[in-house]
Amino acid sequence: MDRTPGGRRLAAESRSLADGEPIELVSRSCEVDDVSFAAVVDAADESRILWATPEGLEIAGRGVAAGFSAAGPDRYDAIRRQADRVFDRLEHGGPTVARPRAFGGFSFHDGSDADPPWTGFDPASFVVPQVFVTRDETDGIWLTAVADDREAVDARLERWRDRLTDGPTMCASGSAPGVESTERSTSPERWAEQISRALDRIDDGRLTKVVLAQALSVDLTVPVDVPATLERLRRQYPSCYRFLVGHGVGGTFFGAPPEQLVSKRGERVGTEALAGSAPRGRTPEADEEYAERMLADEKLRREHELVVDAIREQLGPLASELTVSDRTLRKLATIQHLRTPISATLETDRHVLELVEALHPTPAVGGVPPESAWETIHETETFDRGWYAAPVGWFDGSGDGEFAVALRSAITAGESATLFAGNGIVADSDPDDEWEEVQLKFRPILDELRER
Repeated sequence: MDRTPGGRRLAAESRSLADGEPIELVSRSCEVDDVSFAAVVDAADESRILWATPEGLEIAGRGVAAGFSAAGPDRYDAIRRQADRVFDRLEHGGPTVARPRAFGGFSFHDGSDADPPWTGFDPASFVVPQVFVTRDETDGIWLTAVADDREAVDARLERWRDRLTDGPTMCASGSAPGVESTERSTSPERWAEQISRALDRIDDGRLTKVVLAQALSVDLTVPVDVPATLERLRRQYPSCYRFLVGHGVGGTFFGAPPEQLVSKRGERVGTEALAGSAPRGRTPEADEEYAERMLADEKLRREHELVVDAIREQLGPLASELTVSDRTLRKLATIQHLRTPISATLETDRHVLELVEALHPTPAVGGVPPESAWETIHETETFDRGWYAAPVGWFDGSGDGEFAVALRSAITAGESATLFAGNGIVADSDPDDEWEEVQLKFRPILDELRER
C-alpha cells in the first residue's frame, strides 16, 4: 500500500538488502502538463523527499520502493552494495531524466546516534521513492511510479496522475509558523572558551583549522509547513539547493544550502570551495565595501585556500585532469561567500559515493588536518550534528549523482525545530567576530520561521 509508514517499510527492506536478497522493481513514467509538487510531500507520516538544484532540476518523491541504511566506517560501500542489488534488476520505461534514483544522505560522524531530534536518521539512509515527480527545464515534467510488477506500477501511476493533476499546480508559500522562544546550545561565554581551546591546538601545531558549530532550539507557535517554507526559501535564495528528507518517523530535515559537495556525470566531476563570509550591505556601496574587505582579509583568504588545497588533494589521485578556476563571490540575500569552482575528469570509472567519501568532510565544515579536527569537534561541541554539514543528495544506477553540503538547515517535528550553523576557526580568530558570523548563518531558516 502507498500509505505504509515509511520508517517501518524502510527498516524491513534495508534488512533484506543487507542479507543479500535482491529486489526486482519496475518503473514507468508519463509526461504531465503540471502537477502539485506539494501534494507529493504533504504527509509527514510517510517517507518523503524533495531535491532541487540552482540549475532548475526539481524532484519530489513519496513512499519507499526500496530502502538502504548503514552505519560505521564502511557505510558508503554498504549503501552502494545494497543499491546495486536493486538498480541491477530495475526495469525502467521512460526518459532518462525521470529514472529512479536513491535519495538521502549521511550523518556527519559515522557513528551518530539516532536520538532526538535525529530519531529515524541513521548514519546512512537512502530511499528509492514509490512515486515521484521530476521537473527539468529542458525535458519537461514527468510522473514516475515504481513497484515490484507491471500491473502494480501501472495502477500506481494512474492513481497518482489523477490525484496530482486535480490539485493546485504551484506550492503555496504559506505563512511562517511563528517563534515562541529560542535557546542556544552554546552561550557566548562557552563559545569563547571553545575557541580559546581550538586556538591553543592551532598554536601548538595540532590544528590548522577547525569548524565549530552551534545548535539553536526553537519553540514554534504551530508546526512547520516544510514544503511551504522551502518555497519561500526558493524565492529568497534562488541560487541555492533545496532539500527535504523525512522517513515517516521522527522529524523532517530540510534546508537551502549554498554549497555543492560534488556532482558526477560520467567521467566529469564538479565541486567547489565555499569558505569565508561577510554580511550583505544595506546599500550597493556598503555591499561592495563588505566584499572588498572580505577579499582583502588575510584570515578569510587563508581559510578559503585551506579548502581549495584539501579538495585538490582529495580529488587529485582520482582524476586525470583537475582544474581550479578563479575565485569569485557567491552573493546570497543575507550573506556573501568566497567561492572557487573546481572541475575534474576521472582517471577511471567511479561511483559518486566514492567521491562523496573522499571529500567529506571538506575543511569548510570539518577542518585541517581532518583527524585532529574531528577529535576537536567531538570534544568541544555540546550537541550531536546528526546530518547537519553532511552530504545530502542522490545517486542512480549508473553511479552518477549530485550531493550538497547540508548547511543552512534545520530538523523539525511538531512545534519545535533545531537549527544549525558553524564557522571556521583559524589562527587569529576573534570569538566575538565568530559569534556574530554564526548568528548571521542562522538567519536564512530562522527568518522563514518568524512571523512577519
